[in-house]
Amino acid sequence: MIADLLGALADVATSEAAYINAFTFAVFLAFGASGEWVAEKSGTLNISVEAMFLAGAFAAAVGLDRTSSQFTALLIAIAASLVVAVVQAQMSHRLAANQFVVGLTLNILVLGLASFLASELDFSTRQSTSNTIPVLSDIPLVGSALFDRDWLFYLIYLVVPACWFLVYRTRWGLELRAAGENPQSADVSGIDVNRRRRQGICVLGVTAGIGGAYLSLAAVGQFEDSIVGGRGFIALTAVIFGGWTLRGTIAGCLLFGVVLSFRLSLPGLGYQVNGDLLSSLPFVVTILVMAVFAARVRPPDGLAQPFIRGLK
Repeated sequence: MIADLLGALADVATSEAAYINAFTFAVFLAFGASGEWVAEKSGTLNISVEAMFLAGAFAAAVGLDRTSSQFTALLIAIAASLVVAVVQAQMSHRLAANQFVVGLTLNILVLGLASFLASELDFSTRQSTSNTIPVLSDIPLVGSALFDRDWLFYLIYLVVPACWFLVYRTRWGLELRAAGENPQSADVSGIDVNRRRRQGICVLGVTAGIGGAYLSLAAVGQFEDSIVGGRGFIALTAVIFGGWTLRGTIAGCLLFGVVLSFRLSLPGLGYQVNGDLLSSLPFVVTILVMAVFAARVRPPDGLAQPFIRGLK
């Protein structure tokens, strides 16, 4: 039994397709997780990442069908995801509604709207073509996975550094971190805490919109209402796994990408494994990661705590 397991792991580790699948999922998660990292540094925990992903994926599919332009479809996806982000931001940090209730409501609302509109609208999508980077794409195993991809995939090389730069190299980022670590002191210093938190959620809306467009136009090539399938929660877990550091968050995305790839790669390599077991594997790993890391890392002190001026 152990020998069979080791043999399966070795086959997956030497399969180029497994690396392609792993980075496909990891990059999708990283689009959402990098923006969620920014938002959580401001003190907001957004379980509406799922809704933002789904809104972006649906809008990108419809946008491509109506305009025949992938770039325009990307902009439409970002706009749709931003709408969800703005609702989350306004409800949570202007009206002081419970951010978890708002997030759950948005997830259900967007899923219902996307399902209804997908059944009512007549649209079709197509998968974007790959853009090969010479020499780098010839690297064994990982070359094709990293450097023979569509242009939407390559946006991750801009999104992650941009998020890091915003948080650690700008005055806005300093104020954002202050709003998450000590909102009362930030308020005394003249920082509009709730505004910074709303802006952090909007950054998430942009990155999640890109992720949704990447999912429907590049990774899958079509839209269906189950296309996100709970992976927004996995992206949120990656931030916790990473201890609220960006490099740790990306490492978490890679871990979950490998797990999701393992689920797809085993049947492709001819191994007969219970399908329900494989489907549940990513979520089992998510629960284990939450159980192990949630109590061992320190979140921003103001995380998930509403801020009302004058109250401690």
